[in-house]
Amino acid sequence: MPFPLRRGLNIGGWLSQSRRRGEERRQFFTQEDVRHLAGLGFDHLRLPVDEEQLWDAHGRREPEAWQLLNAALDGCAEAGLRAIVDLHILRSHHFMAEQKPLFTTAEAPERFAEMWRELSAELRRRPRDQVAYELLNEAVADDHADWNRVARHPYQAIRQAEPERIVVLGSNLWNQVHTFEFLDVPPDDPHLVLTFHYYNPMHITHYRASWVKECATYEGPVQYPGVPIPQAEFNRLDPGKQRLVAKWNRAYDAQVMEADLLWPRAVAQRTGLPLYCGEFGVIHCTPEPLRNAWHKDFIGVLERLGIGWANWSYKGGFGFLDENGRPTPAFREIVPS
Repeated sequence: MPFPLRRGLNIGGWLSQSRRRGEERRQFFTQEDVRHLAGLGFDHLRLPVDEEQLWDAHGRREPEAWQLLNAALDGCAEAGLRAIVDLHILRSHHFMAEQKPLFTTAEAPERFAEMWRELSAELRRRPRDQVAYELLNEAVADDHADWNRVARHPYQAIRQAEPERIVVLGSNLWNQVHTFEFLDVPPDDPHLVLTFHYYNPMHITHYRASWVKECATYEGPVQYPGVPIPQAEFNRLDPGKQRLVAKWNRAYDAQVMEADLLWPRAVAQRTGLPLYCGEFGVIHCTPEPLRNAWHKDFIGVLERLGIGWANWSYKGGFGFLDENGRPTPAFREIVPS
């Protein structure tokens, strides 16, 4: 693999999905953090960046954000970490928004491509074995063909400038494993990595998450492995809530997790391209023994299959480390120092 990926971490809430600016943003993620993570045994970082952080509403660069991105990449190079620059959220596309002009307007795909032209112009000096580009985080198009169509714009823009840069490409609908069969993979391009995200079952990974109505609806006990909402608890819910939570309430364990990877593994084998899990994790609201068991099972599956991974995230509600950067019990068990 020209860009080996084994164990990584997402740096969420820094240059993406955050209102931090100025000193607060500068201190949220520093060179010391990079060295710390390298010392814990990670070999790469996934760096989410948002359009609204890197460019103002008129498309002009926000200098400090670019400086921070470059400083992080410098730090990764010094610490021996690879980095994936992930264009996470666009003004024309948010993975949780109902309206996504990226797929419904003529100008948005070209703006998408132009952002990658600018990123490429800035980053192309960096060695190809150190920095990769991820086109978009969790595309959500009503039709799979729309994502395949739109993805060609930035992909071709990058290839015109950097024919051999590693490009990370995922499937439609939140990079789910079950939509991989619909992904159009550019032919005859060995400089690609195929990525998926995994948060199944949501009643465990997003337990009580306020932004997911199916999870926010239920606050009773959960279990893992097995059916997340026990039958007795499910029976106590009114029919409306039962219908809302039922679609994710099926038995899960390591065998089910491995079976869920059927399509990504098939596409990877057919294309000869490496497979990568760019996001997974469990929210802190989930009881710690369940968080630990889920992480142990899923990372065990990935490592047994030789699939590189990046946990979501360094800091915040899904942190694989605690608020002070110290390893959680799950991390200590799975990635011993």
